[in-house]
Amino acid sequence: DAGPCVDSHIRSLPAALRAGDLLVFNDTRVLPARMRGHKDSGGAVELLLERVEDERTMLAQVRASKPLRARRRVRLEDGSELEVIGREGEFVRFRYAAAEGIAALLDRVGAIPLPPYIERTPDAADVERYQTVFAQAPGAVAAPTAGLHFDAPLLAALAEQGIDTAMLTLHVGAGTFQSLRVDEIEEHRMHAERCIVDAVLVERIAATRARGGRIVAVGTTVVRALESAAAGGELEPFAGETRIFITPGYRFRAIDLLLTNFHLPESTLLMLVCAFGGHQRVLEAYRHAVAEGYRFFSYGDAMLVHPADGVLSG
Repeated sequence: DAGPCVDSHIRSLPAALRAGDLLVFNDTRVLPARMRGHKDSGGAVELLLERVEDERTMLAQVRASKPLRARRRVRLEDGSELEVIGREGEFVRFRYAAAEGIAALLDRVGAIPLPPYIERTPDAADVERYQTVFAQAPGAVAAPTAGLHFDAPLLAALAEQGIDTAMLTLHVGAGTFQSLRVDEIEEHRMHAERCIVDAVLVERIAATRARGGRIVAVGTTVVRALESAAAGGELEPFAGETRIFITPGYRFRAIDLLLTNFHLPESTLLMLVCAFGGHQRVLEAYRHAVAEGYRFFSYGDAMLVHPADGVLSG
């Protein structure tokens, strides 16, 4: 229920849920999206992929001493070259002319893009540790971190308890790391992220609700995908881009419970959690987590959040 904080362990999740509940996961897979190189003028450049647009073009965030201009080139560490072909807001669009295509380039020269608050070079363990056990659809530049708590034994325990699981896809973009940069939240513009909520999942959610089960979103990316699919009032199949920005006062249509990590202050993700769990209740949970020594952010701990008013969606 929506009562006080309770300390527990992820292994106890089956006992916290009920037979007939449906856990929804994000099956996106993180790309080796961070690349380093030099401008044709010699200056160092770091690229963080935002999205692959097609076999030859991609959008990326760029760290460089000066802005990159159209028709300039970036030479990556292995000698491969990217041509700057324009900008889209704060992103730079690049063309890669080699026959192998961008996916092969990333596999060869890219590194796993650990979040900026992890100030170390990714090691071999991060290549798999920064993927969920159900990651299968390549396209993200950050892991849907609530899913990192799950392994085969926990999934088996959930199934044994009669708790179902299902998948959707939302390719997490680099914008997920950014905090608000405006004084009025209404002025904030979310980065677009691609997501797919298919008809099979919509039918399974309807069947779960019909038998009295609850929809448990594993992570804020699942919330954003499902609420985007329910933007018309009813949950429907959805495939496309979403810029949904969920803030306190939002009426949730698609989820009943939320399992989520502890997020950065002033982030859009923390606003989403406050919108669902209630501003004061969520901040109380954060204070409790700090006092008890919980770990925050991507490789940190999680909490199971009930709706603020105790009323389930639907």
